[in-house]
Amino acid sequence: MGSYLPETDEGRAGMLAALGLTKSDELFSVIPPEVRIDALDLPEGRSELEVVSHLEALARENRHFDVVLRGAGAYRHHIPSIVKSVTSKEEFVTAYTPYQAEISQGVLQSIFEYQTQICELTGMDVANASVYDGATAAAEGVLMCRDRRRNEVVVAETVHPDVMTVIKTYCASRDVPVVTVPATSDLMVDLDALRAAVGPTTAAVYVQSPNYLGIIEDMDGIVAASHEAGSKVVMGFNPIALGILRTPGEYGVDVAVGEGQPLGLPLGFGGPYLGIMATTKALMRKLPGRIVGETSDAEGRRAFVLTLQAREQHIRREKASSNICSNEALCAMTASVYLAAVGPEGLAQVARLCAGHAHYLAEKLAELGFAPMSDKPFFNEFLTTCPVDAHQLVDQLAEHGILAGLPTHDGILWCATELNTRAEIDRVVSVVKEVCDR
Repeated sequence: MGSYLPETDEGRAGMLAALGLTKSDELFSVIPPEVRIDALDLPEGRSELEVVSHLEALARENRHFDVVLRGAGAYRHHIPSIVKSVTSKEEFVTAYTPYQAEISQGVLQSIFEYQTQICELTGMDVANASVYDGATAAAEGVLMCRDRRRNEVVVAETVHPDVMTVIKTYCASRDVPVVTVPATSDLMVDLDALRAAVGPTTAAVYVQSPNYLGIIEDMDGIVAASHEAGSKVVMGFNPIALGILRTPGEYGVDVAVGEGQPLGLPLGFGGPYLGIMATTKALMRKLPGRIVGETSDAEGRRAFVLTLQAREQHIRREKASSNICSNEALCAMTASVYLAAVGPEGLAQVARLCAGHAHYLAEKLAELGFAPMSDKPFFNEFLTTCPVDAHQLVDQLAEHGILAGLPTHDGILWCATELNTRAEIDRVVSVVKEVCDR
């Protein structure tokens, strides 16, 4: 890029002279010689046509799956074309954190609309402008429940293992003990173990429902047991499932968190994703990030302001309540446009299709010996046994353009969405039968 920098040799010489240096290499003299790379072994430059051809060749090495039956935290859904059409507008793509917030009325309105939709979706009182992803939302959620007397977190072992890791990492940096609660043979939280684990120092109980293995948890029992012991409840949710399942607000949880990727965000090789956070009015001031509110300007017109902004890390970093420094508004806007495009009835229809296709897949696989490992209700994911080597089955299905479920817990975690039609499932089942009969 050096040849593209708008600076002349004379200008560079003048800057070096002002620093008391004679050549630019002296700027790096403090770097130990053993870790410096003085000359990069780079190939000769290529034309635009050559670069595009090379990148296309690399892209063709990626394996494309026509059928995807895997979820485990990231889900393949239909994204209406209007979502990309709206969010790809240049004024949205280039917008960054609104430091002079009230000047950025468009960004503030998009955040306000997103927060309103998340509150309607979750049944909670207030939502923030989102965080990095579902795992960090869970970690921030349990930490915001702490107080002077309670500094311990209880986490169900049925949550996503990556979320568990992030929670433990965040808590370790704050000296917050983490206690895990085992699952029953039905792949649900052991309520007796939960009651025994929650004590006078427990600040928060984190449970995911549907859980990592697809089972819908007994949230009524979990909330009752936690609140009886004086602990707050943080619930992880699937936003698509809320189209037909009870909301966190209806369960009476204190904080609701989730991964917003299913709401119009592509799988994208793992990101960028969207961390949803919503809570009760009582905990509003502990919510990390920012909250946008609606008001009127001097002429009585509708306007938007940053009502709350937990951004003290700008000037008092040692007292910061979180590390949320970047702007997730583009991902939040994507979720907002998706929710507006499908509407409440559309979201319910997507959820019903996901659940219906998953149950149909489970029935067909059971006929081939893939027995369900739990008889409890599930949404669109379920764990089965595998009559053959699970990893070999996954590899062989991949040769047919099918991304099978995830081998885990001595079985396979399958998933279906609205994109997996019954005709497609029938074809997959016939391929699975053929592979198993070999």
